[in-house]
Amino acid sequence: MTEERRTTAGDGPSRGPGPVRRVRRDVATSPFIVIWEATRACPLACLHCRAEAVPKRHPLELTTDEATGLMRQVAAFGRPAPLFVITGGDPFERPDLFELVRRGRELGLAPAVSPSGTPALTPGNLTRLRDAGAVAISLSLDGATAARHDDFRGYDGVFSRTLAAWRAAREAGLKVQINTTVTRDNLRELPDIAKLVRDRGALLWSVFFLVPTGRGRALAALTPQEAEDVLNFVYDVGTAVPVKTTEAHHFRRVAVQRLILAERGISHIDALELGPVYRDLRRRARRAGLIRESRARRPPIDVNAGRGFVFVSHTGTVHPSGFLPLAAGNVRERPLTEIYRSAPLFTALRDPDRLAGRCGSCEFRAICGGSRSRAYACGGDVFGEEPWCAYQPGTFPYQEDLALFG
Repeated sequence: MTEERRTTAGDGPSRGPGPVRRVRRDVATSPFIVIWEATRACPLACLHCRAEAVPKRHPLELTTDEATGLMRQVAAFGRPAPLFVITGGDPFERPDLFELVRRGRELGLAPAVSPSGTPALTPGNLTRLRDAGAVAISLSLDGATAARHDDFRGYDGVFSRTLAAWRAAREAGLKVQINTTVTRDNLRELPDIAKLVRDRGALLWSVFFLVPTGRGRALAALTPQEAEDVLNFVYDVGTAVPVKTTEAHHFRRVAVQRLILAERGISHIDALELGPVYRDLRRRARRAGLIRESRARRPPIDVNAGRGFVFVSHTGTVHPSGFLPLAAGNVRERPLTEIYRSAPLFTALRDPDRLAGRCGSCEFRAICGGSRSRAYACGGDVFGEEPWCAYQPGTFPYQEDLALFG
């Protein structure tokens, strides 16, 4: 990404890339990324679906012209324009999708599309997206086998369709991001999914930590220790696969801890008290050649709900995250630029001093902040502590080193 800068050690000794990247913009005035839920219509019945998608489109969805107006508001944030992602539901349920992508491109945006693995996901439609001006798509892969993935998505054939679309998209010249939702059921398959990403090639592998909202409320949560184990596994495979996390902001804390421990020659397994899930995932990742000696990796980016990130629903309501059902306004009534910059919910979320519980007292709160969506979903307090974090503030043994990454 051209809009990011690495957090480094200032004037200290050269140490290569820092563990966390910050966007090259003032996130109080302009988001790094805008997600637009174009529709909630989708023929699938995914177990984790935030939108609780339905077969038919909502009559109050933004019209073609209103959606164009939204993209004009996104462009009004200035140059460089925020990343703009069209999601759903399934965006292909909108017959004006290609026209919207074309209009977004004309407005100076570089639209990306996040389609579902439906029969509409054909090579022809992917080529039409590229021709309209889309630069990337994201595809979901929640299992390393058809049985696991299709069960998660609610229909047979989705796995094979996703793999075919992955290949067709790359052949069409589209960049591909692969999204994986971590659940109790697919936890042990993560090395196999990572191997698929490495072997087939992708711009990015996004590992999503479930937020219990929508249909996802019925899925079993990871324990905080399991979450720590997964985050450290994700860090390990980052030398073989370009990886990021979604709704797992404490990955940034892990990245800082791991860099400090590596430079001191300290075992991260012992220092961070990692558990059997991590040991198993690491062993299998090493067997698959996913852990390399090279330290080159993609550092996580410092973006959080309302702080560099904004979500617009199918009816125009504006949220700090798609997984946080608190609205701060509607683009039909007030420009997105004004809502993002001045709505009380957004300004409060950009203040780390508002955080409560362990997050509020944590020395990593400025670079982490925890998932505001999960805090709200699990405890009803948008500023509450991250329930999937096992870290106890102040217990990292090398506190003096943290000043280098402030």
